[in-house]
This record gives sequence, C-alpha cells and structure tokens, in this order.
Amino acid sequence: MFYDFKNIEKKWQKRWQDEKAFCAEQKSDKEKFFALIEFPYPSGAGLHIGHPRPYTALDIVSRKKRMEGKNVLFPIGWDAFGLPTENYAIKNHIHPRQVTENNVARFKEQLQSIGLGFDWDREINTTDPNYYKWTQWIFLKMFEKGLAYKTTMPVNWCTSCKCVLANEEVVNGVCERCGSEVVRREKSQWMLKITAYAQRLIDDLDTVDFLPRVKTQQINWIGRSEGAEVDFTTTEGETLTVYTTRPDTLFGVTYMVMSPEHPYIEKWADKISNIESVRAYRQEAARKSDFERTELQKDKTGVKLDGVCAINPVNGTQIPIFVSDYVLMSYGTGAIMAVPGHDTRDWEFAKKFDLPIIEVVAGGDIEKEAFTDCETGIMVNSGFLTGLSVEDAKVAIKKWLEENGKGHTKVNYKLRDWVFSRQRYWGEPIPLVYCEKCGWVPVPESELPLRLPEIDSYEPTDNGESPLSKCTDWINTTCPHCGAPAKRETDTMPQWAGSSWYFLRYIDPTNNDALTSKEAIDYWMPVDWYNGGMEHTTLHLLYSRFWHKFLYDIGVVPMSEPYAKRTSHGMILGENGEKMSKSRGNVINPDDIINEYGADTLRLYEMFIGDFEKAAPWSASAIKGCKRFLDRIAAMSDNIKPGKEYSAANESAMHKTIKKVTQDIEGMKFNTAIAAMMALINQFDKNGVNEAEFKTLITLLNPFAPHLTEELNEKMGDRNLLAKTQWPVYDEAKTVESTIEIAVQVNGKLKGVVAVAADASEDDIKATAQADEAVAAALQGMNIVKVIVIRGKIVNFVVKPQ
Repeated sequence: MFYDFKNIEKKWQKRWQDEKAFCAEQKSDKEKFFALIEFPYPSGAGLHIGHPRPYTALDIVSRKKRMEGKNVLFPIGWDAFGLPTENYAIKNHIHPRQVTENNVARFKEQLQSIGLGFDWDREINTTDPNYYKWTQWIFLKMFEKGLAYKTTMPVNWCTSCKCVLANEEVVNGVCERCGSEVVRREKSQWMLKITAYAQRLIDDLDTVDFLPRVKTQQINWIGRSEGAEVDFTTTEGETLTVYTTRPDTLFGVTYMVMSPEHPYIEKWADKISNIESVRAYRQEAARKSDFERTELQKDKTGVKLDGVCAINPVNGTQIPIFVSDYVLMSYGTGAIMAVPGHDTRDWEFAKKFDLPIIEVVAGGDIEKEAFTDCETGIMVNSGFLTGLSVEDAKVAIKKWLEENGKGHTKVNYKLRDWVFSRQRYWGEPIPLVYCEKCGWVPVPESELPLRLPEIDSYEPTDNGESPLSKCTDWINTTCPHCGAPAKRETDTMPQWAGSSWYFLRYIDPTNNDALTSKEAIDYWMPVDWYNGGMEHTTLHLLYSRFWHKFLYDIGVVPMSEPYAKRTSHGMILGENGEKMSKSRGNVINPDDIINEYGADTLRLYEMFIGDFEKAAPWSASAIKGCKRFLDRIAAMSDNIKPGKEYSAANESAMHKTIKKVTQDIEGMKFNTAIAAMMALINQFDKNGVNEAEFKTLITLLNPFAPHLTEELNEKMGDRNLLAKTQWPVYDEAKTVESTIEIAVQVNGKLKGVVAVAADASEDDIKATAQADEAVAAALQGMNIVKVIVIRGKIVNFVVKPQ
C-alpha cells in the first residue's frame, strides 16, 4: 500500500472527531485513568516543535490505557491570561480577548493535525468568566482564612512589562517573560501565604511518585533549615535578631550586616554620622534585583554605620554593623551575623573592610581563605564551647541561648510568600473592594464572576498602577457590608492563578454550582500521571500543590496531593545542539514537518529521538528514517499471509515485542519500544508475516502512529477503530526462545553455528556441535584435549593432531 499520509490523516482525524473516540465517560464502572499535560499558553507564534514531544508521550500512554479497558480522561485547555497577549494587544490595537480567540483557534488546529487523542468536549479556557468565577471563589476562600493579605514590601519590578513579578519569575536577574531588567520597588501587594504550607509541601512528597530530581528541586526551593534565632543588643538599646544555622560559631562573629531597607536605619538616623552615605547606598541597591544583590561572585560592597554598634551575646564584645545589598529585608530578619573564619563571602567582606577573622572550628588556614569544611570538627577559641565537637556545640549553644534569654531554636524556610497581584489588565480581577469603614471586603459570591470591564487602553500607567485604575465607573462601588462608598481592587491575578486548579475543572467542566462535583472528584482524582517541564517545578507545580492542599483543608477535595505521579521531559534542541530560538534561526515549525512527512512520522520521530527525560538535538536526516519505517509497514500490508495464530518462526519474537513495548511505554522508554518494533519487522522480512502477527504489530504501533495503523486495520477488513481494540497480551513463557544459536570454535577459530534447545545439557550441546558437517571436518584427525562450553554463547574444541 502506498502511504498517502495527507489524505489518510485527515480521514481518521474526522472519524475520531465524529465518533468522539477519545471522550471519557463521566459515569463508568471501569477503572479510571486521568492523564494530564501542562495546558499550553496559546501564543501568537503557534506550536513549536517542542510541544508535540510531551503531548505525544502522554497520548501514547493514554491510548494504551484505553486499549487496556480503562476509562481514560486525557483533556486539553488553554492557560490564556498573561502578559504576551496583552502586549500584543497594545501593539496592534486589538482586544486581548480577540487575540486569545485567534491564538486558541490556531493552536487547536495544530494539535488536531498531530492526531492527539484529547477529550475536546472538556476543553477549558482560563479567560472564560465561567472558569475564572471559580478562580476568584478560591481566592476569596483564602482571604476568609487569612491566607490572602495585602502588604507594602520591596517587589521585583519588570522595567518593560511594567508590573510586579514573583521571585520565581525572575531568572538570572531578568524577567522570565521578556528578558528585560528587573529592579526593586516598594509597592502594596496582595500576597498568598504559601509559607504556611512549607513543611507539608516537603513532607507530602513522600506520598507521591515524582521523579527524584523533581522532588529535590521542590525541597531545595522551599529550603528548610534548622538553627536558632539569636538576639544581638545594640548601643542604641534595640535588639537585632538574626537567624543562623550555625549558632555554634557565635564566638567567631566579628561584625553584623543589615539590609539597606532595614527600618532601624531611619530610626537611628540622628545617631548615624554617615547617614547620607547609607541612604545613597540604599538608593543604589534599589536599582538591583534580588538575583544581582545575592550573586556570590559579585564585588562586595557596603557601608559601615558610624555611631551604632552591636554586642556579641556570648562574649559581650562590641562589633561594627554594616549595610550591604546582599542582605535582603524579605528574607529572614533582614540582618545577619558574620563569621568570616568559616564563610567565604564573610571572609572576602572582612578582608575588604579590614575586619577581624577568628577561627572557631579547627582545621583550616584562615589567613589564606575561609575554612568552610567545618560541619564536623573540634571547636576552638569558643569559650565554654572550646574542645566540644561541632555536633555537641550546636546542642550546648542552643541550650545556653534559651537559658540566658539570648535566643531560641527555630526552623526556617527560604520559601517566600507568593506575590499574587499584577498591575495589568488581562488577568482575573481580584474580587475585593476597599471601604474606609470596613477595610477590604469580599465581593459577594452571588456576584461572581467579577468580570473585566471593557476599556480602550491596556497600557499600564507610568506610576505602576493597573490599566483598570483609570476605569472610575467600574472602580467606584458600594461596600457589601455597610453600603458606604467603596473602591474595587484594580490589580489582577497572575497567570499562575488559573493554572493552579485547572485539573479539577476538567473532571466536571460545565458545573455552574461548584468548581467541580463531589462525585467527579471521588471518581477521577487524583491525577494518575502528570507530565511537565522541569522549568515549572518551582512555579506551577509548587503553586498547584499549595492550592490543592488548601482545598483539602476546607473540605473541597478528599486528598491532600493532586498528582499521584509526575514525570518530566527533555527539550528538543536545534541541530547544532543549542536551544531553539528565533535569534539563532534554528526554530522548526511542526506544520512544515507534518506537510513534508506526515503527523505519524513527526510523532514517531519525537519519541525515537532519544531518552525522553533528556534534551535531544533535532536531526533532519534521522526523521527520514522514521518515515522509511512507516513506508515499510505500509508496503508489508500487501504481502500478509493467512494465519489466525502466530507462526512458530515468529511466536517468540511476537511475545517478546509485546512485553517490551508494553513495559517501555509505562517506563517512558519510547525510543526502545520503537526499536523493538523495528526489529520485529526485520524478522518479518526474514520469516514472512501472517494476519495475526501483522494485526498485533499495528496494534502495538497504534499509539505511536495512529493514522497509518487505523488505515491498515481497515484494509485488513476491520471496520472498528483500532484505537478501541484490546491491547495485546504476552505469555511470559513464550518470551523465552525454545532454541538458541551457539557459535562453534576449534582452537578458537569459528567453524560454524548450531541451533540447540535453550535448556540443552552440555553433553547435548557438544554432541550437536560435533555433528555439524563443518565442525566434524575440522575435528577429523585431531585429538580433543578439552571442550569449553559457555552456555548460550560458544563451544570451543581444544585439539591437537593425533
């Protein structure tokens, strides 16, 4: 058969759509399987060549599960709020809603052209008011429970997007979205108290099947540490509290450092003789992002506070206080103690400002560098701690601090509360109003969704306020509590809001009375298999686990974790091994590949390209090999022999291939599953193929190349969809070869190959080898000195002339 992929693919895509082949049953006695991808942001550029890799992988898994008789939910939707859409709307003078609709239509067309088996009846869109009604509802519940609060704080400000970014959205000092400079500003922001869930977010990782590297990234980002809070009094009477994981090194503290934004600076202004220098330094620090300020390799800068000192609580020594930008007011207490003998940054700072350096853990040469390998060792120069091991010193100093009222033990986290408001238009309105009498008041649930007003300009204001701040008719309202004049919040939610619970809407997408029904939750949740990019491990994945735990706490869901399993994929690189980008000119459009080779070839190649979890370079030549493989199978359909059972020649190979493909799909080893099927058709070329064998082959291949295999199945006379055929089952006993081939050598030189029973004895193997005509000729006139048998591999006759 000629593989006319252009006509074949359109034909089967239409039939799948007409028959709703991939729609899940809402009520079923079948075992469920809920597969989830990170739903795409529908950008104007459309799909790139990296999108099909994770989508096809979960499609393969879902198709197999469906063929195994499970009720499969493999849904799709659109994470459609966000800055790129709004920026495009501003540039082209078009409403963001229209931009979104156009982009979604384009994405949908592309996804369907790949043959992905999504349940399109459950399609969701985060910009749909019927969807974001429930995003707003969840936010209001968090507000009621004290998890949503407003505070003035230093924030990350994107100079191009003109909006606040969460810490997780600043990458290497620039905006994750646009790559522009990020600076620090003081701003009133809505926050979500994710820190209240920090320990649970760590502990519950033990209950889920996540890749080890995913768990490690989340644990490191949350950053749990155990130490002590220590109080340093100052010459002005106030106490500077610091958090340290190494209270055992207190005798080595020779100075302190405060954040330039610390409120004590202005409180002590009349006592600090160089206050103008300190203020100038603070202004300079405000122009830097957190990343720039905390870079380890940057030059050490700071200003000493002339006129105020701190007092070391363990020995009463007066020590200087500096301000330096590497100390952040948003982390810990905004002040640190410095132990230059055992910390590289402190050592470099001390050297620059000619400060004392004291060794308190023996073992290094602090004149040359800080001795940082000090997690174990013996304490020195440490008063009552001297001579103790580091481990014992930690216990002793914590006890001393508490007994003397100088401090206490503490668990700390690097995780910060989530900056939740954005000064942009295209996002979910925050459903709160401000009343001078009542403060912040929720919009009544009966008035949800609070919709975005229609406006003419989406440009953020120069003072950093949202475009909604200009909509006075929308802003001015009445207080739901007292009826007095009130004003609506003009900030909107971040893009991460709608994606923090979207999996729950898939299971009951048209419910108008709740975000989802109890019956749907009890049947479908948790998600059985979730695949996504490693870049979202500390963003979306963490946020959505937090939201789900909150919903668990208020009784909306009966489980504390939303995802039973999480896997991740590597990106597809350009042919030169670099990340694809427009600037490098190495971007590949999947439409072009589909037009030239077909969707099945694209799907097959992206699964064959290499280890699914690792990055892999694109290869224009290698994709042709996948097309040739499909062409061979199409041509093979013209030479099928009759046969309802596997032939003796192919039986073992059939069962081994079924086992291999079945297990490799579950293990996401798609490349080796494809290799096994390639090996099988090589065997068919050698032994021939009958109807039963070919039907099994195309059934195994169907999740990978669904269009061609459906066509071949129809050609064989089956009018039913192959996608709903039962998945092949292997017999373990038949995966073992009944006969094996063994090489026969005489004095180490190959003389022939013989077939023996897999369980043949050594005597039988020797006898069979000697009976071989070529071997018998080589042994003629020779004395056999020794016979070496390596089972399953070789027989070697060691001989000498008679």
